[in-house]
Amino acid sequence: MDHAEVLLIGGRAGVGKTTVGWEVSARLRAVRVAHAVIDGDFMGAVHPAPDGDAHRAGITERNLAAVWGNYAELGYRRLVYVNTVSVLDEATPMFRRAMGDGIRLVRVLLTATDETAELRLTGRELGSELEQEVRSSARKARLLDERAPADVLRVMTDGRSVIDIASEVVAATGWAAADAASGPVPATN
Repeated sequence: MDHAEVLLIGGRAGVGKTTVGWEVSARLRAVRVAHAVIDGDFMGAVHPAPDGDAHRAGITERNLAAVWGNYAELGYRRLVYVNTVSVLDEATPMFRRAMGDGIRLVRVLLTATDETAELRLTGRELGSELEQEVRSSARKARLLDERAPADVLRVMTDGRSVIDIASEVVAATGWAAADAASGPVPATN
């Protein structure tokens, strides 16, 4: 495989993106599919953002290009990338610039009801930002519902196990069925 393939897992706060991303990774490891995982939220986690708090795209893209460059140099060609709005069309150019024009994108939007997201956020947000996260999550859910392209696979997470959700997401990539030996499988210590 000469080109990179990226699984983009998007969705509102509290939908389970990070948890599903790690379970996807576990399932891929189990069938020896070489891949890397990046939580996109950390690619722009600076304050203040060099290009303004409203848009962290510049530093996010630079960090993605640098981290992916390191993985690609080692022979990796598959990436699991988790970030709220990564599935939107406006994110595609960033991935093409950072990873190359020939990349294949598999976009999955995880969904959950307001009640489910709030329950999960209440269990997760132990600091001062719970109310803000709940409001922001509801806004992002509406934005993603309105703007996610038709070819984005929508996966409902309410009342489902992480294992079941991850199985559906992995199936969408086709990676487990493909040659699992393509690319390096690092030795474990």
